[in-house]
Amino acid sequence: MNITQQSIPTARGPMAWLEAGAGWPLILLHAFPLTADMWRPQLEQVPQGWRFIAPDLRGFGRAQSLPPKGGSQITMDDYAQDVCALMDGLKIGEAVIGGLSMGGYVAFALHRQSPSRFTGLVLADTRSQADTPLGRDGRARMREVLATGGPSAVADQMLPKLLSEAARRDGAEAAHLTRAMIESNTPEAIDAAIFALMERPDSTPDLAGISCATLVVVGELDEITPVAEAQEMQRALPRSTLTVIPGAGHLSNLEQPASFSRALGDFLLAHL
Repeated sequence: MNITQQSIPTARGPMAWLEAGAGWPLILLHAFPLTADMWRPQLEQVPQGWRFIAPDLRGFGRAQSLPPKGGSQITMDDYAQDVCALMDGLKIGEAVIGGLSMGGYVAFALHRQSPSRFTGLVLADTRSQADTPLGRDGRARMREVLATGGPSAVADQMLPKLLSEAARRDGAEAAHLTRAMIESNTPEAIDAAIFALMERPDSTPDLAGISCATLVVVGELDEITPVAEAQEMQRALPRSTLTVIPGAGHLSNLEQPASFSRALGDFLLAHL
């Protein structure tokens, strides 16, 4: 499958994305603190009749030229509005929209803003709840790590959480790619995203009102957003299915790309 890198000006600044396939759009939103490149395994296996679009969120990857929000902190709503601006620029009124981890939080924000733009939703290795006080403390410590050690220090801290032990031990490629994506981002983009993560609202009250078909995916070994939380979220979503990816940690699409892509393809064909 041919993957292209593209960019356009939008009402909210320049946006960059990876794209493959042709047909009905699926927009895939990346995790923190990675880039759209995390979706390359799925972009290489686009089902017939589908167009996969993976944007770099504000400040990340090829979107590093996107100007910061003037004088104030970035929120999940800002990332969501950027995605809406990209959809407008591409003349996409509706799409299946999904994300992994932070990408899921952006998808929740986008659904609150524009539910009519969703023909389906994919929530991978993410949660609906806001950060707990303990979680916020951990984010604050990560900002300190970033300030003193830069993106490389963040990668050192996050890799054991993002990837399963087996992937870190045996899957050198997944670990190498994940580190390379983290280290390719600027400290400013990572810091802004940490603040957005800390301040994101609780999306749990929204779950019952999400009427589109939804796929919930979680890695069997995910320690950040474990299977039990995914099961609880799926039960609260009216039209949802749950797929647990065997042998995968938090970055389930990278650790077990074939299983993840199969689950995604089955959902797209069966529910839409």
